[in-house]
Amino acid sequence: MSRPRVAVIGTGVIGAMTSWQLARRGADVLALDTHSPGHDRGASAGESRIFRTAYKEGSHYVPLLQRAERLWRDLERAAGTELLTLCGGLTIGPADHPDVQAVRRCAEAHDLDHEVLDAAQARKRFPQHRFDDDEVAVLDPAAGVLRPEPAVQAALRVAADEGAEVLPHHRVTDVAETARGWRISSDSSTFDVDHVVFAPGPWAPALEPLRSLPIEVRMITACWFAARDPGAHRPEEMPIAIRRHRDAGFSCFPVLDGVSVKVVPHHLGWPTLQSPDELPRSAAPAFARAASDAAQRLLPGVTPHPVRIGTYAEGFTPDEHALLGPLPGHPGATVMTGFSGHGFKLAPVFGEIGADLVLRGSTAHDTRHLDPHRFA
Repeated sequence: MSRPRVAVIGTGVIGAMTSWQLARRGADVLALDTHSPGHDRGASAGESRIFRTAYKEGSHYVPLLQRAERLWRDLERAAGTELLTLCGGLTIGPADHPDVQAVRRCAEAHDLDHEVLDAAQARKRFPQHRFDDDEVAVLDPAAGVLRPEPAVQAALRVAADEGAEVLPHHRVTDVAETARGWRISSDSSTFDVDHVVFAPGPWAPALEPLRSLPIEVRMITACWFAARDPGAHRPEEMPIAIRRHRDAGFSCFPVLDGVSVKVVPHHLGWPTLQSPDELPRSAAPAFARAASDAAQRLLPGVTPHPVRIGTYAEGFTPDEHALLGPLPGHPGATVMTGFSGHGFKLAPVFGEIGADLVLRGSTAHDTRHLDPHRFA
């Protein structure tokens, strides 16, 4: 096909990036979503996301992350906006913690620039954190903070400039194979396309062709704590951080709103949901109290009471690695879902891979660990 018509279902960051990559290569792209791009219900929201290169989830991600950074810069140039600030990143915890060791192994295996600070050195350089005597901090200078809502908007804006049609407020009600491709039905229209890309995020279980995939919907909760000195917690002074303390675990972000430090607790669990449409819009009091305890214990520069709480739905797979590849049993469809809380930073390269699969049927990137057939 000289100009295939491709439907992208979902305009979170994965769908947005895939739409951009397809449109820039000349595909006729139709991008549909129940909500407006950049909405606050799924995993492409919450003001900030971490970018890092020394990756505890597996060193095989490093080439993908390095390519993703280049594509983030391409998107910034095309959209004329800043999306990624490399303020550095810390992994903090006891020296023998598995995550700390995994980050160090990854950095060493790929000869990545990094620095290991003992507790005394870390206290001096990063007083925003409280360090126990047995803790170390691994500093990754090629890490930083992403702005999710502007990123989604930017990718879709550039995709539209390349000819993509973006249709928010089009809930997909049916997706059916036809003799020549796929028929996509929404609550207001029907579209016939050559290929379909499923990028629905945590809404995957609601689509019939995806119901056999092992996607579990979970709720991620973020808390914002007012900084006593916001200037000392801005990206220029405070890297992003992943904390693995014996009493608490969380991701921590510098001040972007002029007021507060964002904390995403890990140690309090991410409860399952039947559907993202059942997402509570705040946290239970017990959760807020426990998050406050962690902030009081480990973040001396904040007032340890959340001034803002946000909840977001995400799709997780059993091994917490994405499903990215041809949809099993359906060669005219590509599935991109189940990113398990760590897909945003990689979204531009995942979009490139999605476009490769649609237009060429293969990709030069190594994605064997993401093959959807591994659960078939």
